[in-house]
Amino acid sequence: MLVIELTNTREVMRKHIGPLRERLIGRMVDPETQVEKAVIQELETAFKSLGIEANILSVDGLELVGDRLEIPFKLREIRQVTSSS
Repeated sequence: MLVIELTNTREVMRKHIGPLRERLIGRMVDPETQVEKAVIQELETAFKSLGIEANILSVDGLELVGDRLEIPFKLREIRQVTSSS
């Protein structure tokens, strides 16, 4: 399994659409999402040409901390249940 973290999405957007448009679009569109879509499309094209079958996932919320991949989640409710004697 491969995990790829895109680390310069704003710079990529700026390079391809220009700094002014990037600032304007950045307010309406998430640059990370747009770059991920483009990368996924390129991966799909390359995989197909090589005969590779794969599941490509775009996942929000994962965090790379040092050499560990953390998966944070939000708790809706916490309840402690104890037996009463």
